[in-house]
Amino acid sequence: MPPKTKLAAVVHHDAVPYRDMSAFMAALRAKKGASARALEFAILTAARTGEAIGAKWAEIDLDAKLWTIPAGRMKAAREHRVPLSDRVLAILETLPGEGEYVFAGARESKPLSNMALLELMRGMRGKGATVHGFRSTFRDWAAEQTSYPHEMCEIALAHAVGNKVEAAYRRGDMMEKRRRLMADWAAHCEKQPATKGENIVSIREMTA
Repeated sequence: MPPKTKLAAVVHHDAVPYRDMSAFMAALRAKKGASARALEFAILTAARTGEAIGAKWAEIDLDAKLWTIPAGRMKAAREHRVPLSDRVLAILETLPGEGEYVFAGARESKPLSNMALLELMRGMRGKGATVHGFRSTFRDWAAEQTSYPHEMCEIALAHAVGNKVEAAYRRGDMMEKRRRLMADWAAHCEKQPATKGENIVSIREMTA
């Protein structure tokens, strides 16, 4: 059988260019409400929308600065661990911390709706904007502005790495190295928006 990409057209999600992220994040932080904080959480963890809004407090270990998503909530049906940057921890500290879900919805015992994030994105970027596109933004930034290994970036996105033989031998998830990757991503998103004509790239980004 031919690969799925040969059978159906690949859908590319609209993505905010990584060089525009500081300006976008500044605008996002200025917004109040659970939707804005959930979107920022999703961006900084490079998570899919469903993974982010479905996050439960039982999955979060604040002391270890770790979010462990069970296999049942993952697209690939494998447990995925996400190191939490200082900004993500700060977001979590602003939340009520009550109930089962980190980002509680309007209905009791239900998480925030994925449409809440989508509507927020459309209000900020227009009708074609998607939350999923930030995963592409993260991947482009990592590939073009850092020297982090390809495998590490793919693991951060919960993608399968290598062939079955390689995957069988690589049991770890590069957790400690990924902590720096996600911290650098958060730092990139927090940078002051560049002024017109400014084209400065930090040395740390180019040598990470």
